Amino acid sequence: MDTPASRIDWARLRFAIVGALLAAPPAPGDLGPALDRLAAQRWRHPTTGEPLRVARSTLERWYYAARHARQDPVEALRHRVRKDAGTQPSLGLALREALRAQWQAHPGWTVQLHVDNLKAVVAATPALGPLPSYPTIRRFFRAQGLFRTRRPVTPPTAGSLRAEQQRATVEVRSFELAHVNALWHADYHQGSRKVLTAQGTWVPAYLLGVLDDCSRLAAHLQWYLAETAETFVHGLAQAIQKRQLPRALMTDNGAAMGAAETQRGLRDLGILHEPTLPYSPHQNAKQEVFWASVEGRLLAMLEGVPELTLALLNEATQAWVELEYNQKRHAELGEAPLARYLRGPDVGRDSPDSAALRRAFRLETARTQRRSDGTVSLEGRRFEVPSRFRHLAHLWVRYARWDLGHVDLVDPRTGTLISPLRPLDKARNAEGRRRRLDPVSAAPAPGAPSGMAPLLRQLLREYAATGLPPAYIPTPPEEETP
Repeated sequence: MDTPASRIDWARLRFAIVGALLAAPPAPGDLGPALDRLAAQRWRHPTTGEPLRVARSTLERWYYAARHARQDPVEALRHRVRKDAGTQPSLGLALREALRAQWQAHPGWTVQLHVDNLKAVVAATPALGPLPSYPTIRRFFRAQGLFRTRRPVTPPTAGSLRAEQQRATVEVRSFELAHVNALWHADYHQGSRKVLTAQGTWVPAYLLGVLDDCSRLAAHLQWYLAETAETFVHGLAQAIQKRQLPRALMTDNGAAMGAAETQRGLRDLGILHEPTLPYSPHQNAKQEVFWASVEGRLLAMLEGVPELTLALLNEATQAWVELEYNQKRHAELGEAPLARYLRGPDVGRDSPDSAALRRAFRLETARTQRRSDGTVSLEGRRFEVPSRFRHLAHLWVRYARWDLGHVDLVDPRTGTLISPLRPLDKARNAEGRRRRLDPVSAAPAPGAPSGMAPLLRQLLREYAATGLPPAYIPTPPEEETP
């Protein structure tokens, strides 16, 4: 391989061969025999170490190059860089434009596929010139920065177009926050091993991993049978209780991370959600690198387990992550993730209790109260509203779709929980027991009849004052008796 080091080694070898002629210049007429003697000798190849012989003409060229060097004869004996290096002179302007247009239309093609299609273009348009070799076209792509990219989404979506523009216009740089618990990464990974369920079926398992950006500490790992908002909240809540409340959380744009329960919980807990750009997994690269350790070490050590269950997989995962990964020296950090995490500095906050976390990760929505029986409907089920709120037509309730056992009436202006709502129990209501209705407000109860309304009495007076005849003829029973 032609490297700067090999060029220096070659220059030193050449100078060592012809250096004796420079130190003791031969007399006129003796240069030829001296070169013949050098050509008959064997030398050691500077890179391979194999025996090497040099032709007389080559030695003569080296001799005159070193002799005419003004300052450094070794530098004069180095390989010269071609003047057209990196320019691909065999590629004409028309061929270059054809290759650029072809790459713009198909950035996911391999170089060989570009060469094969260019061959067809040249055959149809001979004016483009002769077809260059595959290495020439490959060097052209590399020199122009035309690397193979991800195949575009078909049909392209707004997210894929935005991600493509981001990759084309904004540089990619690795980052690491300086404080522990400043940023967590969370993502799912489908394992290469399936697990055996109690029903005797093999199903894929999904690992939810939560990592700290600064220390690479695995805050929590757990395998589930599905990627849902329920499992995401279940795993994230455990990570928070085992460690601390982070300041920010980076995830992809999966349905579990974008669910209303997840978003509401992150807002209520003061966690900034930083989703990655669609089709840009490199933004969460620390998480992607961690999956390699999971597959290469954890799952590799479970290859001999023929009937792998979800419970066994989770038990093995907890033992591996706490006793090996978190305590093993990280090559990039130079220390164990747990040591970096404990050393800080730390910007985390104390974790709320389990009840507070459960209340946080719930969605908030409006429902219309049925005036007939004082109930609202949630996820196909009806819930009884306390009678003191029977005057409210629209109610705001907070609940999680997977946990209808904890539904609360909430004040939408302050977010205060007002009262829990219980599921409708028709069997109990059939017993006929009813509570007395408490008054909704402190307004006085209706009194005795007050007679004709004041407005109507005024209208009668004004009508009588007009002097007009009666507007209707009464029937005999309606006539007044004398």
